Amino acid sequence: MTLDQAIQMGLRYNLGTVSASASLRQVRAQRLSALSQLLPTISGSVSETGAKTDLQTLGLSSGAFGGGIPLPKIVGPYHYYDARASLNFNVLDMTARYNYRSAKELEQAAELSDADARELVVLAVSGSYLKLLADGALIDAQEAQVRYAQSSRDQAVAQNQAGTKSSVDAQRSQVELQTEEQRLTSQKADLIKDKRTLARTIGLRLDADVVPSEKLSYSVAPPVPLDEALKQAYGTRADLKAAASQLRAAEESLKAAHAEHLPSVNVNGYFAVQGVNPNAGNGVFSGTASLNIPIWQGGRIRADEEQAQAAIDQRRAEYQDQRGSVELDIRNAYTDFETATNQVQVAQSNQALALQTLQQSQDRFRAGVATSVEVVQSQESLAAADRDYVNSLYAHNLAKISLARAVGQAETNIPKFLKGN
Repeated sequence: MTLDQAIQMGLRYNLGTVSASASLRQVRAQRLSALSQLLPTISGSVSETGAKTDLQTLGLSSGAFGGGIPLPKIVGPYHYYDARASLNFNVLDMTARYNYRSAKELEQAAELSDADARELVVLAVSGSYLKLLADGALIDAQEAQVRYAQSSRDQAVAQNQAGTKSSVDAQRSQVELQTEEQRLTSQKADLIKDKRTLARTIGLRLDADVVPSEKLSYSVAPPVPLDEALKQAYGTRADLKAAASQLRAAEESLKAAHAEHLPSVNVNGYFAVQGVNPNAGNGVFSGTASLNIPIWQGGRIRADEEQAQAAIDQRRAEYQDQRGSVELDIRNAYTDFETATNQVQVAQSNQALALQTLQQSQDRFRAGVATSVEVVQSQESLAAADRDYVNSLYAHNLAKISLARAVGQAETNIPKFLKGN
């Protein structure tokens, strides 16, 4: 599996992107709900009524009209039908307009948060994939250490049998061989556990045998200058732009609260066909335009304004804090990158020197001018140098993906940064 394939699987199956997409759909539904307050509503209905009415319960009797008009006590049974279309439209409602604008900003913030969730998934998948590469490199180096220890042990045993070396040298070499084999077993177990971590991150079964098709390598990433990276991050980081959208949404909500002081205009009416049967109906209609003027709301509008202003203060503080976090990410990523680059260079030199020292120690032991203590110490030094080199490579590549995330557009930049120039 390549890194690109792992990233694509993570973007498709990781819970982070799934949850972000679900949240985005919910916010879009809220925006549609706010839009519905600005659009007319039209409904239709058909009804048929059958009734029998006691007029006296309605206050209608012969005595109600001076006794001159006789009225029956009971009317009916009778029936009629009603088929109508009704319209209700808020022609002018500034509060609803600002609430809709706020909902649009929240939708944009949710879209940006969804994009940021993808960035975090890419970062997590890339980090897990790099850990597998580091595990593989450590195992390769440890297998070489086992071979060195095996060669030294065989040589010590042969010289002991020939009578040129004591049994202590053979036993010491045997202990070193078993120690290196134990380390190899532990590193293979770490590889299995890290494979499970990556499988879970990208949505595979935990028993899937993920085999990376790439190797841990060293290549200088092409980082842009710090000032340019900061400028790019301020313009591309989805989490920062999402915070800005949330701030604008809060500002629109404050405008909506202020607009509650303004009058609103509403139009409603209906057109209907009524009659005792569908073949003998008459058209009827009603239309009303109303101007609603808020005079006293018991302090509710003031409370809405205070709440909206508090939300603006909170969102503005969150935006400034997020902007500071972006700068911190950039500066820390540059520091980590420079440190890891120096560590790789030093580790390469130490590895070469440790290998030469081991070869010289083995030659001295073979010539009988050194004991197995010197050989074992040289093997331990080489093992430490190999581990330091692999760990520095891992830290170097991890710094590059952190830098790609800090700048923004991790999905595009991480594969490019890892490939180097």
